[in-house]
Amino acid sequence: MEAKERMISNPRYQRVAIGIAQRIADGKYQVGEKIKSRSTLASNFNVSPETARKAINVLDDLDIVRVKPGSGVVVTSREKAQEFLEQFETTTVLKSTKNDLNQSISRQKQELEKMSKLLDQFLSQSSLMHKKFPFEPFELVLDQRSPNINKSISELNFWHQTGATIIALKHQEELLLSPGPYATLQSGDTIYFIGDELAFSRVKNFFESP
Repeated sequence: MEAKERMISNPRYQRVAIGIAQRIADGKYQVGEKIKSRSTLASNFNVSPETARKAINVLDDLDIVRVKPGSGVVVTSREKAQEFLEQFETTTVLKSTKNDLNQSISRQKQELEKMSKLLDQFLSQSSLMHKKFPFEPFELVLDQRSPNINKSISELNFWHQTGATIIALKHQEELLLSPGPYATLQSGDTIYFIGDELAFSRVKNFFESP
């Protein structure tokens, strides 16, 4: 890729410095050769003489060229020109990667904010629906790892522990409506229960494995 194309987002004087360094690295300017006047460089790169002066000063500081009063600008090192270009390339890649990361983080933040709003809407609508239809039952399949299975509803003291009321119990293919206090809850059973909007989380936590 040409130096001019890589430097689009960089200061003009840096673009010119890269352009001159590229020509030195490519052998278009030989070590010991006197580079054209600043006004000619300014014209070649379509910049002001002051911008060309700043570019030459950058290369002078890096010992790529040497500004000699009275005799102009002389090329002093092709190797350092190559090093400068390699360092610039690495810096450009790092900046680009950092920019990509920042954009990715920004997009993720936007997505998280969107998901948070959707979740709030969902919970709000769920709460509203439950208030309008308080007898719409919750449903939970019991996990075999739970410490509270293979016990009767009475043994579990279910209502006092959860504030919910079991209205149906499904065991395999059999559905038992209004199970009594001595009905045993087993692994794989599905319980249907009613309660307030927090009932499901309380019941789920009650049957969570330790």
